[in-house]
Amino acid sequence: MIYILVGAGGMAGALLRYIVSIAIAAWWDGSFPLATLAVNYIGCFFLPLLTLRLKSRLSVPVQKAVTTGIIGSFTTFSTFSVETVSLWETGQAAAALGYVLLSIVGGLFFTRLGFKKGERLSI
Repeated sequence: MIYILVGAGGMAGALLRYIVSIAIAAWWDGSFPLATLAVNYIGCFFLPLLTLRLKSRLSVPVQKAVTTGIIGSFTTFSTFSVETVSLWETGQAAAALGYVLLSIVGGLFFTRLGFKKGERLSI
């Protein structure tokens, strides 16, 4: 049953990621990969928050459906990597380095924020 739940969560997360990408593309036409950065920030915030919040409230299969399924398929390291190399190879080295820096620092910031919020809500 856990495989079905994680798979269903994965479908939901992939669709959510696509919807966010379409929404951002509607008003962002720059070469900087803002949609991927946004979904990765959102995922970095919600993964620890939901991990803490769901731990004692839902069964392990449902927890995995949300964290591994939805959040795991919503965020994307491979797209980040391809976009970074693409920026670099098209002569946008500063944008590529900025993207890496924003991804790492921002990702860690939002992960910490998600943990803090999750801990606060668990009390």
